[in-house]
Amino acid sequence: MQEIRRKYVVPGDYIADGNVKPLTNVVKIGEKIYATRVGIAEVGRDGAKVIPLSGVYMPRVGDLVVGKVIDHSAMAWELDINSCFSGHLPAQDVYGKDFSPSHDDLTKTFRIGDLVVCKIANFDRSRDPLLTVADKDLGKIPKGEVVRISPTRVPRLIGKRGSMIQTIEQSTRCKIIIGQNGVTVVSGQSADGILLAVKAIKMVEEEAHTANLTQRVKEMLQAATGGNIG
Repeated sequence: MQEIRRKYVVPGDYIADGNVKPLTNVVKIGEKIYATRVGIAEVGRDGAKVIPLSGVYMPRVGDLVVGKVIDHSAMAWELDINSCFSGHLPAQDVYGKDFSPSHDDLTKTFRIGDLVVCKIANFDRSRDPLLTVADKDLGKIPKGEVVRISPTRVPRLIGKRGSMIQTIEQSTRCKIIIGQNGVTVVSGQSADGILLAVKAIKMVEEEAHTANLTQRVKEMLQAATGGNIG
């Protein structure tokens, strides 16, 4: 396995050169790759990238996000999606083409304070992103413990092929919904399991930049559960 080289960088720092593919938060000028964000640069088999140490969520079409209903009109809901933009969920997306503002009461579907898992349907930075719940497993989240993490930590929380989140879910017997906007919701039958899952999520966020994190999370969960990891 090729060794992955890591180092802290700031914008403009040289990362690598030669036949290396530029991935995220880097730019290639000539044969050299430079950082465009503050973070940890990684150079591996796939290419070079920078994992930002912090950042705000910028919506992207297709992203799964968890939003909180903060307002509504007769035609749509407004959701806090942990971004500088608010999410706009049209009533017609929920009720279909037969929607009528004079007959359909939006508060019977989503009330202020409700959590909703949805997708970014459209966004061009000139207006708030358009949301949709018209897909499998989207809609209101009935209950759960909300944990907010930096959106930059979401890929680490998911892990390679979902390995990290599967480890946490199996060990705690909890279901974890992860929004690309950094909002996660933990639900389960056991309060102890929920608390343990929250602890693991926060551990991932705080130590995302360190090596062998998956193994240390497993060890923490094993110690807490007596080794009963699925």
